[in-house]
Amino acid sequence: MLTVWGRKSSSNVQAVLWCLAELGIDHERIDAGFTYGVVDTSAYRAMNPNGTVPTIRDGDGPPLFESGAILRYLAGRYASGPFWPADALERAGVDQWAEWSKLNIAQAFTGPVFWPAVRVPAARRDPAAIDRAVVELERRLAIADERLATRAFLVGEVLTLADIQFGHILFRYHDLKIRRAELPHLARYYRDLVKRPAYREHVMVSYGELADSM
Repeated sequence: MLTVWGRKSSSNVQAVLWCLAELGIDHERIDAGFTYGVVDTSAYRAMNPNGTVPTIRDGDGPPLFESGAILRYLAGRYASGPFWPADALERAGVDQWAEWSKLNIAQAFTGPVFWPAVRVPAARRDPAAIDRAVVELERRLAIADERLATRAFLVGEVLTLADIQFGHILFRYHDLKIRRAELPHLARYYRDLVKRPAYREHVMVSYGELADSM
């Protein structure tokens, strides 16, 4: 049995859970991180010295941490092309957009937009700073919007690992009360993701507990 440590409200955990569901991999999940604790125990730190989530253990294998590495492991062990192609060059084409998504989209959204809009009490928020961050994020999202004008998914006509890294941010982006630019192809792509049962179950998850912590 594959075990995942991490809370449902973690976007990185959501990406891993979504991937597991798309690949049909049975697993169990243990709440960890944030108010759930666990991550500061010596047993957990022996698995993941950073004390972050997610961490996974696949059967008797060693524990793995860092969501990007976990996703590549899952794809390499359990998936096949085109989700994670066998050909090295085709696989790199998927991986480059997965990496782009993590570095250019997730990092530009979570720290500059999501946390200030959710974790900071309304009286202390800086709407102008959030708006500036959204504009910068959407400058990068426009790259995806252009690609999605000519293909169903980020890399081609079927879901790949790149979509896991990219798409798991879009629920929160569309759910927040922020001003969003007109990105019609991205909007179509998001509507298609919402139709996927695995996306609805593992990504479209309430983040209310994060706001409540303040």
